[in-house]
Amino acid sequence: MNTNDLDTEAHPTGSRAPALTGRVGFVVGGASGIGAAIADAFRHEGAQVVIGDRNSGAEVDGAHDAVYLDLRDEESVKTAVNQVIAMHGRIDILVNSAGVLTEVPLVDMAVDQWSETIEVDLTGVFLSCRAVLPHMIAAGGGRIINISSQLGIKGAQGLTHYSAAKAGVIGLTKALALEVAQYGILVNAIAPGPTDTPLLAGISEQWKVAKRATLPLGRFGVASEIAPTAVLLASDPGGNLYVGQTLGPNSGDVMP
Repeated sequence: MNTNDLDTEAHPTGSRAPALTGRVGFVVGGASGIGAAIADAFRHEGAQVVIGDRNSGAEVDGAHDAVYLDLRDEESVKTAVNQVIAMHGRIDILVNSAGVLTEVPLVDMAVDQWSETIEVDLTGVFLSCRAVLPHMIAAGGGRIINISSQLGIKGAQGLTHYSAAKAGVIGLTKALALEVAQYGILVNAIAPGPTDTPLLAGISEQWKVAKRATLPLGRFGVASEIAPTAVLLASDPGGNLYVGQTLGPNSGDVMP
């Protein structure tokens, strides 16, 4: 086995240098699904990764540091961010990937169900961005990647609360990008299509079958197919010109 073979095994993308060497990434909602795939991809690209999640303990699969974080609790978010700063001295990349998803027609939707979705999927993004931004401004730059959804662009029956929250994430991303680009902080969103993750447990099989039938690719994505878009947005020079953009790995469900 030659040196190139060793390099390729150690770094699945080949012999090129890892794109995120020396960066510190904080992945909110990184214990499972798309967030976990992004955390793994960042680590393989040389980043030090900390996961923030309600469901994580001291470590997740032994690969990443982790801190407890409840996006419905402002103080919990502040504490988690301060813990990451204490651990690594900075946060170069923030990924907001936590979310909840349930299916119910709006006419039958309880206020509590609406409120939980908005709190976690939208207000949580606001809270984590607000907590991290002073550190990024002081450091002279950073990257923020918010995970939205193609449903925030097109909507879906039975998912008005989720669609509204994810549309809000896109609007927040654009406005915040305008506010903080002057500090060298680039804010962008990813709007995946349906992706086979634990989040889909709250969706009926009937909905999923009907949705697959409408997709040009005829299938849902998997989390590892979303993660490379986050690596692009986090990297230098790959992500340097993306400001307030929403990228859509969505199996052809939305074509802006």
